[in-house]
Amino acid sequence: MPRDTLTADRIVHAAIELLDEEGLDGLNMRSLAKRLGSAATAVYWHIKTKDDLVRLASDTVWHEVEPPDLDATDWRTAATAHADGMHAMLTRHPWLVQAFGSHLLYGPGQARYNDVSLAVYEKAGFAADDADRAAGTVFTFVLGSTLGPAAQVSLNRRLGRNGADAEQLLADAVARATETAMEFPRLRERLGTKAATEYAAAPDRTFEFGLRSLLDGFEARLAADGAGRRE
Repeated sequence: MPRDTLTADRIVHAAIELLDEEGLDGLNMRSLAKRLGSAATAVYWHIKTKDDLVRLASDTVWHEVEPPDLDATDWRTAATAHADGMHAMLTRHPWLVQAFGSHLLYGPGQARYNDVSLAVYEKAGFAADDADRAAGTVFTFVLGSTLGPAAQVSLNRRLGRNGADAEQLLADAVARATETAMEFPRLRERLGTKAATEYAAAPDRTFEFGLRSLLDGFEARLAADGAGRRE
């Protein structure tokens, strides 16, 4: 492919596809160039390093999170929609969760998300410093909620290298973990009502429960602060 038909935007979107399929470890300029029908040197002409590529790819997927219309909805609905959007995006792109710990990530997409978050909690009634804290708390919670699924994707890839049966290896590990857990009364009680393969999974609707509990706490704090000011 002639170099002038290749653009940074095409490269970044191809990189996102490759990252979704192969994860951070599977991203390299040679594989990316093959996907683009180009030479690795042509890719380097547009984007100099793998770190730059991961940063650009990460910022692109942040644009998938639709900002809520703060003029048309209440703060809790906006906060829930915004957090749900981040959670869905990170679930679609589990490599981004891993990239937080290994790459310097920044750009207008992530900045827009953060700015909208601050606007949501300022609308709720928090002063600037507490709006920062509320936004940071929810961000950390959403990120933490996607760590498990992202780690599972990465683990499955690693276990399946060199033709190994990743599914069987995982099942064997879960069975051994279940045997250990049966020695503890509360775990034993719960495991009696579910299959062994469910032991490592978070309970249904854990994310929804946690987010609702956080926002309930914010609402209670705002109400208490308001009552204190009126006294």
